[in-house]
Amino acid sequence: MAHPQKRVAFFDLDNTILQGSSLYFLGRGMYRRGYFTKHDIANFMLANLRFRLRGEDAVEIDKFRDAAQVFISGHKVDDLQNLASEVYDQYVSPSLWKGTIDIANQHLANGDEVWLVTATPNEMAEFIADRLGFTGALGTRAEIVDGVYTGQLCGAVLHGKEKALAIRQLANEHNFDLPNSYAYSDSHHDIPLLEAVGNPRAINPDTLLQIRAIRDHWPIHDYRRARALKAIFGPVAAKALSIVAFFAPRKRGQHT
Repeated sequence: MAHPQKRVAFFDLDNTILQGSSLYFLGRGMYRRGYFTKHDIANFMLANLRFRLRGEDAVEIDKFRDAAQVFISGHKVDDLQNLASEVYDQYVSPSLWKGTIDIANQHLANGDEVWLVTATPNEMAEFIADRLGFTGALGTRAEIVDGVYTGQLCGAVLHGKEKALAIRQLANEHNFDLPNSYAYSDSHHDIPLLEAVGNPRAINPDTLLQIRAIRDHWPIHDYRRARALKAIFGPVAAKALSIVAFFAPRKRGQHT
Protein backbone atom coordinates (compact mmCIF):
# COMPACT_ATOMS: atom_id res chain seq x y z
CA MET A 1 0.00 0.00 0.00
CA ALA A 2 1.43 3.36 -1.08
CA HIS A 3 2.00 5.96 1.58
CA PRO A 4 0.23 9.31 1.10
CA GLN A 5 2.41 12.10 -0.24
CA LYS A 6 3.62 14.73 2.20
CA ARG A 7 3.11 18.45 1.85
CA VAL A 8 6.22 20.57 2.43
CA ALA A 9 7.14 24.23 2.90
CA PHE A 10 10.57 25.19 1.54
CA PHE A 11 12.21 28.37 2.80
CA ASP A 12 15.18 30.29 1.47
CA LEU A 13 17.35 31.58 4.32
CA ASP A 14 19.01 34.95 3.68
CA ASN A 15 16.57 37.88 3.72
CA THR A 16 13.66 35.43 3.83
CA ILE A 17 14.02 33.92 7.29
CA LEU A 18 17.09 35.89 8.27
CA GLN A 19 17.60 39.63 8.03
CA GLY A 20 20.99 39.66 6.34
CA SER A 21 23.49 37.05 5.17
CA SER A 22 24.17 33.84 7.05
CA LEU A 23 27.59 33.63 5.38
CA TYR A 24 28.40 37.13 6.61
CA PHE A 25 27.50 36.12 10.16
CA LEU A 26 29.58 32.95 9.84
CA GLY A 27 32.47 35.03 8.55
CA ARG A 28 32.23 37.38 11.52
CA GLY A 29 32.34 34.47 13.90
CA MET A 30 35.35 32.95 12.16
CA TYR A 31 37.15 36.28 12.16
CA ARG A 32 36.56 36.72 15.89
CA ARG A 33 38.17 33.34 16.47
CA GLY A 34 41.22 34.34 14.45
CA TYR A 35 40.54 32.15 11.43
CA PHE A 36 40.87 35.04 8.99
CA THR A 37 42.22 38.55 8.59
CA LYS A 38 39.97 41.49 7.81
CA HIS A 39 41.32 41.41 4.26
CA ASP A 40 40.27 37.75 3.85
CA ILE A 41 36.77 38.47 5.14
CA ALA A 42 36.41 41.58 2.96
CA ASN A 43 37.33 39.61 -0.18
CA PHE A 44 34.88 36.83 0.64
CA MET A 45 32.05 39.21 1.49
CA LEU A 46 32.61 41.10 -1.76
CA ALA A 47 32.32 37.82 -3.67
CA ASN A 48 29.19 36.98 -1.65
CA LEU A 49 27.60 40.36 -2.40
CA ARG A 50 28.30 40.14 -6.11
CA PHE A 51 26.96 36.60 -6.09
CA ARG A 52 23.73 37.77 -4.42
CA LEU A 53 23.29 40.56 -6.97
CA ARG A 54 24.34 38.67 -10.10
CA GLY A 55 23.98 35.04 -9.11
CA GLU A 56 22.77 33.83 -12.51
CA ASP A 57 26.02 35.04 -14.07
CA ALA A 58 28.26 31.98 -14.52
CA VAL A 59 31.39 34.06 -13.92
CA GLU A 60 30.08 35.31 -10.57
CA ILE A 61 29.06 31.80 -9.53
CA ASP A 62 32.59 30.61 -10.29
CA LYS A 63 34.10 33.50 -8.29
CA PHE A 64 31.83 32.79 -5.34
CA ARG A 65 32.60 29.07 -5.48
CA ASP A 66 36.33 29.77 -5.52
CA ALA A 67 36.01 32.23 -2.62
CA ALA A 68 33.93 29.74 -0.63
CA GLN A 69 36.50 27.00 -1.18
CA VAL A 70 39.28 29.19 0.17
CA PHE A 71 37.01 30.28 3.03
CA ILE A 72 36.59 26.77 4.49
CA SER A 73 39.68 24.97 3.23
CA GLY A 74 41.75 23.31 5.95
CA HIS A 75 39.28 23.91 8.78
CA LYS A 76 38.00 21.09 10.96
CA VAL A 77 34.35 20.19 10.69
CA ASP A 78 34.07 20.01 14.49
CA ASP A 79 35.44 23.54 14.83
CA LEU A 80 32.85 24.96 12.45
CA GLN A 81 30.04 22.99 14.10
CA ASN A 82 31.05 24.40 17.49
CA LEU A 83 31.23 27.86 15.96
CA ALA A 84 27.72 27.47 14.52
CA SER A 85 26.18 27.62 18.00
CA GLU A 86 28.01 30.85 18.82
CA VAL A 87 27.10 32.40 15.48
CA TYR A 88 23.44 31.43 15.89
CA ASP A 89 23.14 32.87 19.39
CA GLN A 90 25.02 36.10 18.68
CA TYR A 91 23.98 36.97 15.14
CA VAL A 92 21.31 34.73 13.66
CA SER A 93 18.74 34.57 16.46
CA PRO A 94 18.43 38.38 16.88
CA SER A 95 18.10 38.81 13.10
CA LEU A 96 15.23 36.41 12.40
CA TRP A 97 12.15 37.77 10.66
CA LYS A 98 9.41 36.95 13.17
CA GLY A 99 6.72 37.00 10.52
CA THR A 100 8.48 34.32 8.49
CA ILE A 101 9.08 32.19 11.57
CA ASP A 102 5.37 32.45 12.35
CA ILE A 103 4.53 31.19 8.85
CA ALA A 104 6.96 28.28 9.20
CA ASN A 105 5.57 27.36 12.61
CA GLN A 106 2.04 27.41 11.23
CA HIS A 107 3.11 24.93 8.55
CA LEU A 108 4.55 22.68 11.25
CA ALA A 109 1.34 22.97 13.26
CA ASN A 110 -0.60 21.94 10.14
CA GLY A 111 1.50 18.80 9.87
CA ASP A 112 3.66 19.98 6.97
CA GLU A 113 7.39 19.38 6.80
CA VAL A 114 9.55 22.52 6.73
CA TRP A 115 12.93 22.61 4.97
CA LEU A 116 15.57 25.28 4.50
CA VAL A 117 17.02 25.50 0.98
CA THR A 118 20.09 27.74 0.85
CA ALA A 119 23.52 28.32 -0.66
CA THR A 120 24.88 28.46 2.90
CA PRO A 121 27.20 25.56 3.85
CA ASN A 122 25.10 22.50 4.58
CA GLU A 123 26.37 22.08 8.16
CA MET A 124 25.36 25.65 9.05
CA ALA A 125 22.00 25.25 7.31
CA GLU A 126 21.25 22.04 9.20
CA PHE A 127 22.21 23.64 12.50
CA ILE A 128 19.88 26.60 11.92
CA ALA A 129 17.05 24.30 10.84
CA ASP A 130 17.53 22.21 13.97
CA ARG A 131 17.50 25.24 16.27
CA LEU A 132 14.31 26.49 14.61
CA GLY A 133 12.63 23.12 14.95
CA PHE A 134 12.38 22.58 11.19
CA THR A 135 12.38 19.17 9.54
CA GLY A 136 15.69 19.56 7.71
CA ALA A 137 17.90 21.62 5.43
CA LEU A 138 19.55 21.54 2.04
CA GLY A 139 22.75 23.56 1.71
CA THR A 140 25.90 23.72 -0.37
CA ARG A 141 27.97 20.63 0.39
CA ALA A 142 31.72 20.79 0.87
CA GLU A 143 34.08 17.84 0.60
CA ILE A 144 35.34 16.46 3.92
CA VAL A 145 38.33 14.15 4.34
CA ASP A 146 39.34 12.91 7.79
CA GLY A 147 37.14 15.51 9.47
CA VAL A 148 38.69 18.43 7.57
CA TYR A 149 37.28 20.53 4.72
CA THR A 150 39.41 20.04 1.61
CA GLY A 151 38.26 23.25 -0.02
CA GLN A 152 36.38 21.42 -2.79
CA LEU A 153 32.63 21.45 -3.19
CA CYS A 154 30.50 18.33 -3.65
CA GLY A 155 28.52 19.41 -6.66
CA ALA A 156 27.31 22.90 -7.50
CA VAL A 157 26.57 25.86 -5.26
CA LEU A 158 22.93 25.46 -4.17
CA HIS A 159 21.61 28.50 -5.96
CA GLY A 160 19.05 29.33 -8.63
CA LYS A 161 18.11 26.31 -10.72
CA GLU A 162 20.15 24.05 -8.44
CA LYS A 163 17.60 24.62 -5.66
CA ALA A 164 14.77 23.42 -7.88
CA LEU A 165 16.76 20.33 -8.86
CA ALA A 166 17.57 19.64 -5.20
CA ILE A 167 13.97 19.76 -3.97
CA ARG A 168 12.77 17.60 -6.86
CA GLN A 169 15.36 14.99 -5.94
CA LEU A 170 14.35 15.28 -2.28
CA ALA A 171 10.69 14.92 -3.27
CA ASN A 172 11.44 11.70 -5.12
CA GLU A 173 13.31 10.32 -2.13
CA HIS A 174 10.71 11.28 0.48
CA ASN A 175 7.45 11.11 -1.48
CA PHE A 176 6.75 14.85 -1.29
CA ASP A 177 3.70 16.31 -3.01
CA LEU A 178 5.29 19.30 -4.77
CA PRO A 179 2.09 20.48 -6.56
CA ASN A 180 0.51 20.99 -3.11
CA SER A 181 3.66 22.26 -1.40
CA TYR A 182 4.91 25.79 -0.70
CA ALA A 183 8.11 27.73 -1.31
CA TYR A 184 9.18 31.09 0.10
CA SER A 185 11.98 33.40 -1.07
CA ASP A 186 13.07 37.02 -1.34
CA SER A 187 15.10 36.71 -4.56
CA HIS A 188 14.28 36.48 -8.26
CA HIS A 189 17.17 34.02 -8.50
CA ASP A 190 14.90 31.58 -6.64
CA ILE A 191 12.09 31.74 -9.20
CA PRO A 192 12.97 28.18 -10.36
CA LEU A 193 12.48 27.03 -6.75
CA LEU A 194 9.17 28.88 -6.51
CA GLU A 195 7.99 27.45 -9.84
CA ALA A 196 8.77 23.90 -8.66
CA VAL A 197 5.87 23.94 -6.19
CA GLY A 198 2.17 24.64 -6.48
CA ASN A 199 2.10 27.46 -3.92
CA PRO A 200 4.90 29.99 -4.45
CA ARG A 201 5.21 32.88 -2.00
CA ALA A 202 7.39 36.01 -1.96
CA ILE A 203 8.85 37.34 1.28
CA ASN A 204 10.67 40.71 1.35
CA PRO A 205 10.96 40.43 -2.46
CA ASP A 206 13.54 42.16 -4.61
CA THR A 207 12.17 44.20 -7.51
CA LEU A 208 12.17 41.45 -10.15
CA LEU A 209 10.55 38.92 -7.84
CA GLN A 210 7.92 41.46 -6.80
CA ILE A 211 7.07 42.11 -10.45
CA ARG A 212 6.70 38.37 -11.09
CA ALA A 213 4.67 37.84 -7.92
CA ILE A 214 2.26 40.66 -8.80
CA ARG A 215 1.92 39.41 -12.38
CA ASP A 216 1.12 35.85 -11.33
CA HIS A 217 -0.80 36.73 -8.16
CA TRP A 218 1.69 35.10 -5.80
CA PRO A 219 1.09 36.21 -2.20
CA ILE A 220 3.65 38.73 -0.94
CA HIS A 221 4.77 39.20 2.66
CA ASP A 222 6.95 42.25 3.16
CA TYR A 223 8.13 42.63 6.73
CA ARG A 224 10.59 45.37 5.79
CA ARG A 225 7.71 47.65 4.88
CA ALA A 226 5.75 46.76 8.01
CA ARG A 227 8.75 47.52 10.19
CA ALA A 228 9.46 50.80 8.40
CA LEU A 229 5.84 51.95 8.54
CA LYS A 230 5.63 51.11 12.23
CA ALA A 231 8.79 53.07 12.95
CA ILE A 232 7.62 56.09 10.93
CA PHE A 233 3.91 56.20 11.56
CA GLY A 234 3.61 54.47 14.93
CA PRO A 235 4.40 57.58 17.02
CA VAL A 236 2.40 59.81 14.64
CA ALA A 237 -0.65 57.54 14.83
CA ALA A 238 -0.45 57.39 18.61
CA LYS A 239 -0.34 61.18 18.81
CA ALA A 240 -3.23 61.54 16.34
CA LEU A 241 -5.36 59.12 18.34
CA SER A 242 -4.69 61.03 21.53
CA ILE A 243 -5.79 64.28 19.85
CA VAL A 244 -8.95 62.65 18.50
CA ALA A 245 -9.72 61.24 21.92
CA PHE A 246 -9.22 64.63 23.55
CA PHE A 247 -11.63 66.44 21.20
CA ALA A 248 -14.15 63.62 20.79
CA PRO A 249 -17.60 64.45 22.22
CA ARG A 250 -18.20 62.85 25.59
CA LYS A 251 -21.31 60.96 26.59
CA ARG A 252 -23.73 62.68 28.90
CA GLY A 253 -22.78 62.44 32.46
CA GLN A 254 -19.11 61.81 31.68
CA HIS A 255 -16.83 64.21 33.54
CA THR A 256 -13.15 64.99 33.22
